Amino acid sequence: MAEGKTFWGHVEVFRWMLVRCIAVVFSLAIVAFCYKDFVFEGLILAPCRRNFITYQLFGKIGLAANVGNIEMININLASQLMTHLSISFYLAAVVAFPYIIAEIWFFVKPALYSNERKSAVIATIAFFFQFFLGLALAYFLIFPLTFNFLGNYQVSERIVNQISLSSYIGTFIGLMFMMGLVFEMPIVAYFFARIGILKSDFLRRSRKVAVVLVLVAAAFITPSTDIFTMCLVALPLWLLFEFSISVTKRAEKNEPTTGE
Repeated sequence: MAEGKTFWGHVEVFRWMLVRCIAVVFSLAIVAFCYKDFVFEGLILAPCRRNFITYQLFGKIGLAANVGNIEMININLASQLMTHLSISFYLAAVVAFPYIIAEIWFFVKPALYSNERKSAVIATIAFFFQFFLGLALAYFLIFPLTFNFLGNYQVSERIVNQISLSSYIGTFIGLMFMMGLVFEMPIVAYFFARIGILKSDFLRRSRKVAVVLVLVAAAFITPSTDIFTMCLVALPLWLLFEFSISVTKRAEKNEPTTGE
């Protein structure tokens, strides 16, 4: 949003910003599409293999992961191609996300005051950090545990699990996206605290309820009878809640005092 521009001038700048963002996403999607083996065997389907890093670490502490018996099938003619295309665009969007935010930042920067620019930069960095931290937790911990349990669960030995490709991809994308959003909790709490909707005292009084909700969420994410596995998922969620209390308290201290 350059100063001195007319409304249509801003529209033209915004249009070219969209063009550049779309071009970057499409370019990265083409690269991801061409490197199919790396994207699927190296990233997306890696939790299906016994040598995945999470299972190796669990094996070292005596928690075996029975992932070798899980079969994956495709039942729709065009499913593999459409999955290849969609994953390429999903991955491209994630990789291009910092660039897209940077483009938006340079567009709105001229309209912000100096103090607003500083706050926006800090908020953007925090957003990125929390989002990718949530993705990492989902990829290396939550999804492997969920896949390992549900993929091997049987109501009868006569029934063999054959996981469809669409089911696997849907669960993978869903958990990754959900945890990325969940990890934005401290940023949302800070924002609500700044505008006076949320108070740290309320969060502290809600700790008991939060414990129950965290345990229920951990049990839902990893529906296993293994208490250790559930605690592995519950611990970061609980730390996230405690961190939200901390940032909310900090936001209250930074609130400007106004006289009546």
